[in-house]
Amino acid sequence: MPEPLFPPPGPGLAVFLNAGDPAGRLTDLALMLDTQGVDVLELAVPFPNSPTDGPVIRRSAARALEAGTTLDTVLAELADLTPKLNHLKVALLADWSHSLRHRDPAATTRAIADAGARALLVHALPPRLRPAWQHALRTQGLPQVTTCYPASTPDTLHAAARDATGAYVYLVAHYGRSGTTPATGHHALADTVTALRSAAPGTPVAVGFGVKSAADLRAVAASGADAAIVGSAAVARLEDAAAEGLDPVEELRAFLTDLRPDPSAHPHRPGGPSTTTHTGTTTVHTGTTTVHTGTTGTTVHTCVHTPTTVPATASTPTRKDRPAC
Repeated sequence: MPEPLFPPPGPGLAVFLNAGDPAGRLTDLALMLDTQGVDVLELAVPFPNSPTDGPVIRRSAARALEAGTTLDTVLAELADLTPKLNHLKVALLADWSHSLRHRDPAATTRAIADAGARALLVHALPPRLRPAWQHALRTQGLPQVTTCYPASTPDTLHAAARDATGAYVYLVAHYGRSGTTPATGHHALADTVTALRSAAPGTPVAVGFGVKSAADLRAVAASGADAAIVGSAAVARLEDAAAEGLDPVEELRAFLTDLRPDPSAHPHRPGGPSTTTHTGTTTVHTGTTTVHTGTTGTTVHTCVHTPTTVPATASTPTRKDRPAC
């Protein structure tokens, strides 16, 4: 039995990124998310002119497409990446028109599963084609991520919960574009979360759109949802890093630290707290320690919390003082 995408006790966290932005850094970013205890990387095969995405994600997709990112290049990279992950799971997002229109459902779902993805979200799949793709997914044993809105009909909510067995329901917080926050706040989604859970008690509900701060995470948790999905805020941090010549991995790590300032609130996630060398001093926890080295410095991940202060070495700077939003 595979591990749930969002293991208890929660609340879980998913991060959305476009594959190929920044170019050549997917593995580095995913390994960092893994050590930070993120549950799911919602990885999009980039596609142009998404009607549901705001300008940040649309610019990111355009950069990734310009770099030559396709479904085939993403699957090749995933096949190399996923065996290296300990906790992080990858849910692939692919647009039907741009990436799947001319592909055989059975062969495509098999290739996605073989690359190590744990679930698939097909964006803008025409209703007439849903049975063929759902049959291919079931045959391959690849769970489907479904989507719905607070204003969806009861039948739509029930179908979304039922069809997402083994994956999760992406509850879009409101109609509009990604990056925008619902006027009534994420906590007001409680009735919709309850309806989804009643339809399929074992299927996690993850809330996205406008989740960009620690306060938003608390509001999502207050709704009763199993997880939050952070998209535009994370992609914006990567975009800013590129514009300012900063390391995208360390910038996204700093964003996650702002987002979840208390790592002890997530004891079920492996890796625990981490510290990254910067100028000044860094607190390192002694005990069973794994050290990862690379071009951006040395990152120490620990399991035993006996603090020792050691001098830090210089590395790529980060905008540590920038708020998560």
